Amino acid sequence: MGDEMIDKENIRRRALELISKDGRNVASRLCDEFKITRQAVSKHVKTLISEGLIEARGSTRSRVYSLVPISMDYHAYDLKEVNEDIVWRELCRPVLKDLRGNVVDIWHYASTEMINNAIEHSEAETLQVSIGRDAISTFAKIQDDGVGIFEKIQKAMGYYDPRDSVLELAKGKLTTDPKNHSGEGIFFTSRSMDTFQINSGKLSYFYGGSQNNLLEESGRDIRGTGIVMTLANDSERSLKSVFDEYASEGGFSFDKTLIPVCLAQYEEEKLISRSQAKRLYARFEHFRRVILDFEGVVEIGQAFADELFRVFVNSHPEVELSAVNMVPEVERMIKRAKQRRST
Repeated sequence: MGDEMIDKENIRRRALELISKDGRNVASRLCDEFKITRQAVSKHVKTLISEGLIEARGSTRSRVYSLVPISMDYHAYDLKEVNEDIVWRELCRPVLKDLRGNVVDIWHYASTEMINNAIEHSEAETLQVSIGRDAISTFAKIQDDGVGIFEKIQKAMGYYDPRDSVLELAKGKLTTDPKNHSGEGIFFTSRSMDTFQINSGKLSYFYGGSQNNLLEESGRDIRGTGIVMTLANDSERSLKSVFDEYASEGGFSFDKTLIPVCLAQYEEEKLISRSQAKRLYARFEHFRRVILDFEGVVEIGQAFADELFRVFVNSHPEVELSAVNMVPEVERMIKRAKQRRST
């Protein structure tokens, strides 16, 4: 198929998407996908370079492309004097000025929620906020120098391990200050973004993209809390759709949650005990519907399944508990527990 038969904007858009993920072998991948010549691809790539949207490094055979920030801003703030609305208005909003309304609304919510968390919970002195935009996405980083979020929650809630804090954050409705906060900010911000990452202490938690609910050792001991977020500039997601997803049909309250069960696994351990199940179902009673996502869990024990799907369900009939993304072995163990519940 000749280049003249291909929508040039589609080629440009696809080139930018490929480069945003991996800037290697871009030309060959575009040739294969659109069935056009390398010469035609080269013309489009050169145009993107001349427009300042991408840059190239290396020789022709090993050339690597990357997106160029179109707009970027950064500021450090004294937390005793900062207000999240001022940061939004003066730093963030100008970078997003010509994006569609739903995208701006998501960034308004996410940035002000995360900045307010730092102001009111971090016990930090300074806050660094950076926001940038390229041809595909907008990205932001919010970093404070206070008490790390995982450590703060661990101490406030009496958890054994800071990783328990990550599991509880993923459930939603967790706050160390229930009088003044609902505990919904991090949950809904993470669900609004394409990717959302928290770095604090020795832990890094990633939600979104191809690495949903990845918790790992960061390799560093990071002071304070760092939030990194990205969202596609042409995203069709809306705040309303995100909030509606976790509300009962026709309702407005946050009463449904989707919980990544893999976060209850520490390192290589298997989920076999009742104590692990109890740790997992802590605070389930705050929701009307709980969906357990077993993605990444290859095996569970009889006691673990029984505690969740028989003991908990029998003692909390008001909570609807269900499971998704189960491998056959896990599904069989859950069915067995449910059968025992009904006998």
